[in-house]
Order: sequence, then structure tokens, then C-alpha cells
Amino acid sequence: MNAAATPPAESPAEPPRTKRDLLMAMAGVSATVVLAAFDSTIVSTTLPRVAEALNGMALYAWVGTGYLLATAASILIFGRLGDLFGRKPWMLLSIAIIALGSISCGLSQSMEQLIAFRTLQGVGGGMMIATAFAAPADLFPDAKERVRWLALVSATFAMASGIGPLLGGAATQALGWRAAFFISPCAAIVAMFLLVRYFPRMRPAGAQSGGQRIDWLGALLLVIAVSAPLAAMELGFAPGGHAHPMAALALAVAGIAAIACLIPYERRIAWPIFPLRVIAQPEPQLLNIASLAVGAVMFILIFFSPLLLQTQMGYTPSEAGLLLTPLVAAIPVGSIVSGYLFPKQTEPQRLMVFGGCLLAVGSLMVLTFNADSPVIWILAAFFVNGTALGFLLPNLTLFMQMLSERRDVGVASALVQTTRAIGSAAGTALVGIAIARSSVLDGVRMGLVFSAVLALICAYLAHRVKMKNVLTRQAARRNA
Repeated sequence: MNAAATPPAESPAEPPRTKRDLLMAMAGVSATVVLAAFDSTIVSTTLPRVAEALNGMALYAWVGTGYLLATAASILIFGRLGDLFGRKPWMLLSIAIIALGSISCGLSQSMEQLIAFRTLQGVGGGMMIATAFAAPADLFPDAKERVRWLALVSATFAMASGIGPLLGGAATQALGWRAAFFISPCAAIVAMFLLVRYFPRMRPAGAQSGGQRIDWLGALLLVIAVSAPLAAMELGFAPGGHAHPMAALALAVAGIAAIACLIPYERRIAWPIFPLRVIAQPEPQLLNIASLAVGAVMFILIFFSPLLLQTQMGYTPSEAGLLLTPLVAAIPVGSIVSGYLFPKQTEPQRLMVFGGCLLAVGSLMVLTFNADSPVIWILAAFFVNGTALGFLLPNLTLFMQMLSERRDVGVASALVQTTRAIGSAAGTALVGIAIARSSVLDGVRMGLVFSAVLALICAYLAHRVKMKNVLTRQAARRNA
């Protein structure tokens, strides 16, 4: 490897200039985000039926955990590769992987096969998230303009996530659980067309020179560092005789060793897969810990609320999907309000503080659910949680982009998505373990208490992030 000199900053090719060009390019990004949302949520109301049909309730949590593990392990790698070689090719490849994985899931004959194919989809999902959420930074360099488009992308993701459980539940009830897995390939056709036709090929300046190098060893260490500890937790506490303590211990040791090797190695090379300067300052560190907490809360709610509604409250899959819709459909409400308020804030981290506190309230509202809970209370609880997430998700990405150097905007965006995915995997694994060791009701309730605590921690961390100084520096650069 080349020695430690830091490579020069790179700027992307000139973005499309006309409003129509920008609109159609963002339509392609939004279509990709819709596919990512379908991929991650469409099976949430289907899984209870799938687990029953394949006799795999003991492996229920692994379907979600396997997907999230693969996503967490791949986001950061492809975020960096997008910085080095452009984002469009990776978005196209991710669409193909997700479509292929979804078809394979629909043809699965066992729970083990389903987990394997969902893990393949997780790689495509990580690739897609890493590139799609960084793409607005290429098209809109000004943060105050970009925040509106990030709010739009988040709103699109949220609306698609709201439709996903409904479609999955309806398809399962009408045609069987396999039909739910053939919805994503249809959406993939639309996303592929829009990206090929309209999204510009924006290669980083100097990419033609061949100076970039893929840090293969760093990528391998990063995959082990992210995924091995999470897999160890799942293997070590798996129920029904599926626990493997020695394998879990070996994975935990491998993860710790990978982290110990990765940090000094990435400091020495010229083109690291994970440039450590991205988290050198306190603010990015606090944001990523907050993202970890938000990811855990979000997926505990999305992944286990349908299970609670169906097994403990007697709702059908389609009814559970309808009741869950406000959780994700309300995210645009919070995102749009946050995007409107952002330019008016001298300390925009207050928006995240509010979102964290509201998320804690929403988690406690869900905790009160019982067989006699009125439908309006269920809908209101999920709406509160969705609105809170709308104040958190786009701001986590935007703040990380603002805190990073221009050459690192992709890997910075990917980092906050990675920590969110790690939180998602850890949260679903812990609640899955709690359910296996107790009952569905007690396990989900423990998860909801945990969610409320994490949401308050997120609010506290956001309070400590000082974005006022960042805005002041950016204003000074514009006026210079």
C-alpha cells in the first residue's frame, strides 16, 4: 500500500443545471429509495405466516437480523466506493441484487434458505442506502437547499415503508406469503429505468487518472468488525437449542481483533476504506451514537409491533399492516416540518432533541397496548413515533454531511446509516432473545421500555452536538 499521505480532496463532476434535470435525477433517487423501503419493510407483516409455514419460529429474529447484519456490514464500504468511483453504478447493481434476492426469497423451501436470501438482499440494501442517501449531496452542494431534498427523500422512504407492510399483509392474506416477495422486483423495474435514463454519471474529479485504490484488506476487516459481534450475540443466545456459545465467543473475539487491526491500518494507507478523519471530532461521534439508538428504536417498533398486534391482539396480517401505517407514513410529517424549520434555526440540533423526546413518548404509548386498546389509540401512538422519526432521520444524515469534508460526504453519510443499521440489528436481536426467553408480550414490552430509554439518550446526545459553529463557518466561507 502507498504510505500515509492524505489524498487530495476531490469534487464531483458538474451536476445537471436545469430544474427538470435535477427533478428527474431526484426522481431516480426517490424510486431507488422506494425499493429500499419495500425491501426492508414489506415482509414485516408477512413473517409470522412465513415462520409458521416453514416451521421456523425459533429462527424468526434471524430473518431480520441476517438482513440487517449484511446491510450494516456493506453500507460503509459502498459509501466509500461511491466517493471514489461515483454512485450511479452501485445504485444500479443494488437494484439487481435486491430483485434477485426477493425472487429467491419467494421460492424458499426452508427458514434457513429464507435467511440466506434475505442476507443477500441485505448486501443490496446496504449498497443502495449508502449511495442513494449521499446522492443529494452531489446534486445540491448547499446544505440549506439540500435539506429540502433530503426531507423529500426521507418522506418518500417513509411513505413507501408505510405502503410496504400493507402490501405485504394484503398479498399474504389474498395470495399466500410467497406473493409478498414478488412485489419488490416490480418496483425494481421502475427504479432501474429512471436511474439509467436520468441520473447523471458523476465521477469524482481525477477518477480517470487511476490514482484510486480499493482498500480490500480494510474492507474485509470492516466487515468482520461490524458483523461478527452482532452475529455472536445472536448465536450465543439463540433459543430452541440453536445456541452455539463457542462459535459466538469466536466471533466476538474476531470482531474485537478486527477493530484492533483496522484502526492503525487505516491510518497508514493513502486510500482507506474508512478514513478516520470522518469521526475525529466529538460532534460526529455523538451523532453516530445517537444514530445507533434511533436505529434500534425504529426497528424494534417496525419489526415487533406486527407480531404484537397479531399474536396478542388478534389482528390479521392486513389489519396489522393498516394499523402500522402511521408509524412510517407520519415520518414525512416530521421530515417536512423539520425541513421547514431548519433554515430558521441558529442551533438546529434542537430539532433532534425534540424528536428524541417525542420518540420516548411514542414508545411509552405503544407500551400501553392491550387487547382492549381502541384503534384510535393504536393509530395515534404509531403516528407520534413516525413524526418523531421524521425529526431525527434526515437530520442525522444532513448533520454528518455538513460536518464532513466534501471528499468524504459519501462515507460520512454511509457511517451514520451503518450505525443506524447496527442499532437496528442489535435491537431486533435483543428483543428476539427476550421473546424467546419469556413470551411475545413480555419480550416486546421489555423492548419498548428499552426504546424509551434509548430515545431519551438520543435527545441528550443531540443536545451536546453544537451545529451553530458549523453554520457560522459555512456562512463565513460563502461570504468570503
